[in-house]
Amino acid sequence: MDWGAAMIDGVVFDKDGTLFDFRLSWSGWAQRVLEALAQDAPHAAQMAAAIGYDIKTRDFHPDSPVIAGTSDEVSAVILPYLTGYTQPQLAERLNAMAELSAMAPAVPLRPVLGALRDRGLKIGLATNDAESPARAHLAAHDVLDLFDFVAGQDSGHGAKPGPGMCLAFARQVGIDPARAVMVGDSRHDLIAGRAAGMRVVAVLTGIAKAEELRPHADAVLPDIAALGAWIDGLCPTS
Repeated sequence: MDWGAAMIDGVVFDKDGTLFDFRLSWSGWAQRVLEALAQDAPHAAQMAAAIGYDIKTRDFHPDSPVIAGTSDEVSAVILPYLTGYTQPQLAERLNAMAELSAMAPAVPLRPVLGALRDRGLKIGLATNDAESPARAHLAAHDVLDLFDFVAGQDSGHGAKPGPGMCLAFARQVGIDPARAVMVGDSRHDLIAGRAAGMRVVAVLTGIAKAEELRPHADAVLPDIAALGAWIDGLCPTS
C-alpha cells in the first residue's frame, strides 16, 4: 500500500457509542444517578423518564438526551425534579459521576487505534461529554496517548451537531478536513462531520439503527474495528 497516496490523513472519533459500547457503559451511570439523586422509587421513575431511561430493561429510548446531548442538556431535563441545585451545579455533579463511570470498550481499543496510527493517521476525539471525563475514560483504557486531539462540549469549540470540534481537530493537527473522517454512532456526529467538510462513517455500537444512520453516512460499519479496511479501500494501490 502506498500510504503517501492515501486519501485520508486523520480520523476524529465520537466517544460514547463509538469507542465505548453505549448501553454497557452508560446504563450503570444512569442507575447511579438515580440512586444518588432520587428520593424514592416514584421520584426515580420520573427522573428516568426525563432522561429517556428504562429502569427495568436498563436501556435508553432512542430519543434520550443522554445519547448525543451535553451534560448541560441532561442536567436541564433533570433539574425540575430536584431542589437545592442550580443547573451548573447539577451539570458539574453529573460530569463528576461520569468521570468515575466504568466504560465498556466496543472493541479492543489499543490494537485498533494503534493500527490506525501505524498508517500515519492523526487521531482525535470530539465528544458531547465534557473534556475531563473524556480524558479520564481514554486514560482508564490506556489509549489517551494515541490521541493528538481531545475535545468535549466544554472545550471552547461548541457541541455537535455543530462542526466546531471537527474543524478544531483538523486545524490543530494540520490537515485538510476533506482528508479526514468523522466516525460516530449518531446523526449528531455525522451532521457535525459533514458540516466540517469531512467524510463521515457510522458505527452500530450505539443506540441508532443502520437505517437511521445510512442516509447521513458514507459508510455504515458494525464497529470501529472495520474502519481500517474501509480506509484502505479508499487508497490507490501502489
